[in-house]
Amino acid sequence: MKQYLELCRHILENGSPRSDRTSTGTIGTFGYQMRFNLEEGFPLLTTKKTHFKSVAEELFWFLTGNTNIRPLVLKGVRIWNEWPYAEYVKHADYQGETLNEFVEKIKADKEFADRHGNLGPVYGKQWRDFFGVDQIVGLIEDLKKNPYSRRHIISAWNPAQIEEMALPPCHAFMQFYVSGDGKKLSLQLYQRSADVFLGVPFNIASYSLLLMMVADVCGYQPYEFVHTFGDVHIYNDHIDLVRLQLQREPRKLPTLNILRHHDSIFDYCLEDFELTGYDPHPHIAGKVSV
Repeated sequence: MKQYLELCRHILENGSPRSDRTSTGTIGTFGYQMRFNLEEGFPLLTTKKTHFKSVAEELFWFLTGNTNIRPLVLKGVRIWNEWPYAEYVKHADYQGETLNEFVEKIKADKEFADRHGNLGPVYGKQWRDFFGVDQIVGLIEDLKKNPYSRRHIISAWNPAQIEEMALPPCHAFMQFYVSGDGKKLSLQLYQRSADVFLGVPFNIASYSLLLMMVADVCGYQPYEFVHTFGDVHIYNDHIDLVRLQLQREPRKLPTLNILRHHDSIFDYCLEDFELTGYDPHPHIAGKVSV
């Protein structure tokens, strides 16, 4: 994952201070690109441990079209909890619960989760129901029937519904590409806003996993994940954590195998995948800015 470390160095050396909506402050740049060849291994960050289960379960959740955090909470995945909690503390139902107490209520009480666990029409909603269009189903059909189309596109950015979302999509637009020999499938993501320390390692792994799944369903070999950024930044309270990572030597990438093929992309689950050879440096905790 030298590509990721090069991105970190680029921002530390060339980034400029900017204020942001969270009031945390960042240093950042505009416009950057990384490429990952999946034939060389699965790009799961090795300079700090990245929780593959959370990456996978979030992606499966997106693919269901669900926008309530309860299915993730029930699986022990915490990555979306802060956003509905931030809304809950402003609600009349708020009784001084901590974030952990809020999450326990989401887990134990479906009616409470239905009221307070929703994120609005975020990724899964747009992927599966963009004003009635199921973009995932359409993508799979087109990749099978018309592989060399230049329209293999999925957009999570829906201007008409941005104000309804707890967080407008950061990874906003993707395009798939079939090689000239008809054998290999690549994916490029445009990410409008990128939290380099917390978010980007997840995004790399998530879209690489999605590429593998789409390739498996459509009969292609997963080839290259291209990660293109707009505003790419490090939050001020993460700078020392990023510097710590830069002191660590990257280790060999793990291998991710698909154990069971499915005809439908919606049938995959965590048990269908085997991650081997993952030997990362220890986890580094950082606070999310909401």
